[in-house]
Amino acid sequence: MIEIPKPQFSFFFAIVMAVPLVLCASMRLQAGAFTSNINTQSREEKVAETDPATEPTFKDYKGVRIGMTAHEVAEKLGEPEVKDENEAVFLISDFEMVQVLYDIAGGVKAISITYSAEHPNPPTVLAVLGEEVAAYADGRIYKLIRYPELGYWVAYSRTAGETPVVSVTMNKM
Repeated sequence: MIEIPKPQFSFFFAIVMAVPLVLCASMRLQAGAFTSNINTQSREEKVAETDPATEPTFKDYKGVRIGMTAHEVAEKLGEPEVKDENEAVFLISDFEMVQVLYDIAGGVKAISITYSAEHPNPPTVLAVLGEEVAAYADGRIYKLIRYPELGYWVAYSRTAGETPVVSVTMNKM
């Protein structure tokens, strides 16, 4: 009998393959495609108070913020594993990857951090959004908070199951 070896995929490969899905989801969220009524908020999404003093808990990732240049990002995170004029992918560890998207002017327009299931200490929804969010019965969590005064939104997502993946995304509005 011929034995066919199973392919070995690294976490990095899996993340690079998932990048188009993240980009598509990001664009659909920004366009509001996941809401059935533009005037209705789901339990997963809210707009921060209009008080300018309202500050998000998650403001940056290792010093990288919305609007920074690619050079400033590289000063904070080092050289990316993959890059072009529109994005850069940084492999922080075997368990943590960051994708940075740039706008036409070259400023950061989105930061998406993915923590693999093997990450020893992924961030909690409380640490990212500053509030607790009830998990669904299967364990997944999703919440997006818009900060119109600051011009961006922050989302927290944890997948279902025994080996959840956590994603934190900050995106320019």
